Amino acid sequence: MKKFWLLALLAVTCGSLLAADRSDSRMLVTVEIPRLRVSEYHRPYVAFWIQDQKRQVAANLAVWYQINGPEEKFGNKWLPDLRQWWRRSGRGLDMPVDGISGATRPAGRHTIAVSDLKLDDLPPGKYTLMVEAAREVGGRELLSIDFTWPVTSPTTLEASGESELGDLTLTLRP
Repeated sequence: MKKFWLLALLAVTCGSLLAADRSDSRMLVTVEIPRLRVSEYHRPYVAFWIQDQKRQVAANLAVWYQINGPEEKFGNKWLPDLRQWWRRSGRGLDMPVDGISGATRPAGRHTIAVSDLKLDDLPPGKYTLMVEAAREVGGRELLSIDFTWPVTSPTTLEASGESELGDLTLTLRP
């Protein structure tokens, strides 16, 4: 019984810390993974990154892929299907990367609170948020949102996908 209460307390505490992280973050990325009605459904691999005006990766934000399976590197086989991310950054990384890698997500809305440590390294300028999704036995989609960093007032920017991704929202705070 003590273990149950300890776990419950831990869950509430962690949930509160995550909520605080999101409310304090200067950059939030919300993406919708649509529910597709197909005969063979696999959760999409999704990569999030920021690129500068020269199309160079300024920061990798997250990569969601299959991180468990019969082999330790099972999910790495399909990472090159995230073509743009793979060519610009992915093939040079040794996955999993602490603070970036995560498991695939189910259909629904998901929010990433970008660490201020990643944002502190961004010099002032124009950037593009890139979000790419690829699904085994499915399609591929790439969305982008242009923004200027740093921001002087709260800003919300949006883009919409057509197949593998739904709505994408970038919320920036000074």
